[in-house]
Amino acid sequence: MSVYKVTSSDINYPDSITQRLQVQHLLEPTGTVSITTGSDVIKGLTQTPKTLPFKYLYDDRGSELFEQICELPEYYPTRTETKILQEYASEIVRTTGASELVELGSGSSTKTRILLDTYQELGYPMSYLPIDVSGGMLEASAIQLLQDYSCLKVHGLVGIYEQALSHLQPTQLPTRTIAFVGSSLGNMSSQECERLFCQITGALQVGEYFLLGVDLQKPKEILDGAYDDTQGVTAAFNLNMLEHLNRRFEGNFDTTQFSHWAFYNETEQQVEMHLKSAIAQTVQLQSLSLKVNFTPGETIRTEISRKFDLCGIQQDLQAHQLIPQQVWTDENQWFALILSRLCS
Repeated sequence: MSVYKVTSSDINYPDSITQRLQVQHLLEPTGTVSITTGSDVIKGLTQTPKTLPFKYLYDDRGSELFEQICELPEYYPTRTETKILQEYASEIVRTTGASELVELGSGSSTKTRILLDTYQELGYPMSYLPIDVSGGMLEASAIQLLQDYSCLKVHGLVGIYEQALSHLQPTQLPTRTIAFVGSSLGNMSSQECERLFCQITGALQVGEYFLLGVDLQKPKEILDGAYDDTQGVTAAFNLNMLEHLNRRFEGNFDTTQFSHWAFYNETEQQVEMHLKSAIAQTVQLQSLSLKVNFTPGETIRTEISRKFDLCGIQQDLQAHQLIPQQVWTDENQWFALILSRLCS
């Protein structure tokens, strides 16, 4: 683990910006791809059916591609959630008051600006703690935010959620809000959601807040386009996982011999993304001493995206003493933002 403050000599920015930025690497100092020792890759690729943890989608290139996905006309979650935030940011901020904003999976922090604008308009102190596995994107977005908000302080954590939440120090502001927006909760199984809620509860003090974005159940035809766009950006995002594994674990995946496949699993109420092998082939990951055989048409499940029932997710939060204070949805009830407060 390493902690450093970015200096003006490092990146040619004035002290007025770099003095307000601290980045803490919970991964290796390069901060891009060292997520685990690879035991989860070995486990996933040696079981039947094959799976990989969705976190391997998000190296720096994967994060860039996901930002492109968010701009696609088929991809409704980002624009729908953004509209909700624009309409209700004032209610959110007035409810929490002066609050340190912690964001899980911060990416480019685009939607975060809506909340920061509101904190600024209401004259609240501004402290932002982004958490992301992509150190490059975290630092780039932090620098841009510091240029645009002269009173903002940023303390970034480069790491996975469990690591980062365990490293949170007591806030100097009256309260803290942990934000997990962007529907990423849907990428987790019910067991993983349970663990995350336990971690959130452990990271908050009684009376502090959790802002959660969830994608709600909706017609299959809307979901089909959102996860298999006509421009092929989602396919590139999915295939980049193999390039990530090649770099991280000295692999020889040939991405031309795999294709993107996404579908809605109605029984599980989740979209599934897979990578399908076009041929019989053997792949090696040398640093893991792993050989993996594929038959024609065999797949690796790379991501799920669960679609939630609004009443059910509120009950799950309440079971962890995260009591919903307000719920906001769009006019179609495709997406919801839930602001909960930790009670004793």
